[in-house]
Amino acid sequence: MYTNTAYSACRRLLVLGSLLALPGLAAASCSRTINVPIAPIGLSVFVAPDNTVSGVYPEILRSMSTKEGCTFEFSVVPRARLDVLFESGRADLLIPASRSPLRDEQGLFVPLIYSRATLITVASERPAVKTAQDLLTRRDIRVGVVRGFDFGPGYQLLVRELAEQGRLVQEVDAASVARLMQSGAVDLTIMAPNILLGALQGEPKVAGLVPRLRYEAIEELPWGDSGAYISKHLNEADTNSLREALERSSKSGAVWKAFLRYYPANALVGSIRSR
Repeated sequence: MYTNTAYSACRRLLVLGSLLALPGLAAASCSRTINVPIAPIGLSVFVAPDNTVSGVYPEILRSMSTKEGCTFEFSVVPRARLDVLFESGRADLLIPASRSPLRDEQGLFVPLIYSRATLITVASERPAVKTAQDLLTRRDIRVGVVRGFDFGPGYQLLVRELAEQGRLVQEVDAASVARLMQSGAVDLTIMAPNILLGALQGEPKVAGLVPRLRYEAIEELPWGDSGAYISKHLNEADTNSLREALERSSKSGAVWKAFLRYYPANALVGSIRSR
C-alpha cells in the first residue's frame, strides 16, 4: 500500500504531467541564440541613437524569451539588407514581414496580424487617386517608397512600373520618405499608415504632417498577412519551437495588445487588424 506521503507525491507528479501536456504550457526553448537583424519601422521597431531596440516586435520577442526559453540577439541593419541576410541564412528570423511567394521559398511564414498598405498623400486640391492604373496614368505625381518594403504582388508590380516611368524615389526608411513629402520632393508614398505615423512621432521637424495626411485605399493593395518568417536554415526543433511560440503570441492576443500599447487605436484603423 502507498503511504499518504507517497500517494501525495505521486498525485502531484501526475497533475504536473497533465499541466505540461496542455497546449501552451510546455516550454518551447531553443537550442541556440536566434539571430534577428532588424530595421527601424515606425513604432513597430524603434532604434534609439545608441542602437537600443524597442517597439512592438522587440517587445513580443522579449516576452517570448521570458516565457518560452528562446534567446534573441538583435542587430540593427538597413531595411534593404534584411532580405539579403535572410536569403543567405545569416538571419534566423525576419520580423515584421509581409507574406510573399519569394520569401515562402526561403522560410516558414507565421501570420501574426493583418496589414494593408495604402496610398498616402499630403492633402491638396489634387483629385484622389482611385486605382493603381489611375496613379500610373497621372505622371505628374512623384512617389517615394522605402527600399526593401514588400506589401505583396500588387505592391511589387506597381512599384516596378513606377520605377520604369522614372517617377519612383526609394529611401532607407519611412522617416526619410516623410522628409521628402514635407519638402515637396515627392507627392505620395505607399505603405501601411501606422508605419508612417510611427516614423513621424520620432521626427519633430516633420510631425506637423500628421493632420495633413490623406489615406487612399485601392483595390490593388488588399489586406494581407503580416508576421514573421523563420529561416529554413534552422533545425527542425528550433523551427517548431519558434513557430509554436509565435502562434501562441498571436492567438493569445499578445501581438494586438502590443500594438495598442505603442499606437493610438485610430492610427491602426485601415492599416492593422488583429487575427
